[in-house]
Amino acid sequence: MNDFRIFTSIRYDPILLEAPSLGLPNIGWNQKPSPFYMLDFHRDRMLRAATHWDWTAAIATISGGKGLDKLHIFLQSITSEVGSGPRRLMITLAKDGSLAHQISALPEAPLNNLYPKYLPVPTLKSSMQAGDSKAPAKDPAYEILIDSQATARSEFTHYKTTSRDMYNDARKRAQLSPGDKKELLLINEDGHIMEGTISTPYFWKDGKWVTPPVPRQFDISEGSGGNDGTTRRWALERTLATEQVVLADSLVDGEECWISNGLRGFILGRVRLH
Repeated sequence: MNDFRIFTSIRYDPILLEAPSLGLPNIGWNQKPSPFYMLDFHRDRMLRAATHWDWTAAIATISGGKGLDKLHIFLQSITSEVGSGPRRLMITLAKDGSLAHQISALPEAPLNNLYPKYLPVPTLKSSMQAGDSKAPAKDPAYEILIDSQATARSEFTHYKTTSRDMYNDARKRAQLSPGDKKELLLINEDGHIMEGTISTPYFWKDGKWVTPPVPRQFDISEGSGGNDGTTRRWALERTLATEQVVLADSLVDGEECWISNGLRGFILGRVRLH
């Protein structure tokens, strides 16, 4: 696997420029304002991966304030003529420090789903929650499936790279296509939920939202084996969720959950076991 690249998928969206003026609290990088969703978290994750593999040139490209500025300027240059709608920016970083990109269309997303103040309690049906303008939208809801086979934990499930056969194979088993409003949860050899193929999951357990544990640096003996996602970090740092092992056989058909990623923010899901 010597020809892989580190990558991340970033949401470019001009509506993010409005976020500071709307009084959305604690939005981090996008307080600047900036049209690049959680850019600093994307850089940090790529830098941890480059450090893990000791890619000296790649580390030099994106490390420190200058590295973040360089990445920001690179994104500005590739989006200067993309128009007014949101875009998916797939940014790859090679061992030699070179950056590359692909751009594709992306659906609109409410700001409350990109920066939720909280994740609604599944059983709470009060009018206060239903009418709360700060609540993330629950439409569309995704079907959340569980993989039929276990996936081995590895460096390539902890760090996000172009080596993604384990995710592609799982989606093929579930017959998922890119446009489906469905997500597939991976399970490890111990029967624990690892992550989704393209998202971080959150489950309501013991009166709080929890997400599978992931160590800061790769350690095959720690955590459930999934990726340290950007929106996952955002949710944990703002106490929207905490880390907890989630057994696959603890999930109930029809239960509400949430998933999130750096392209679409936070999306409601419903577990489907049958």
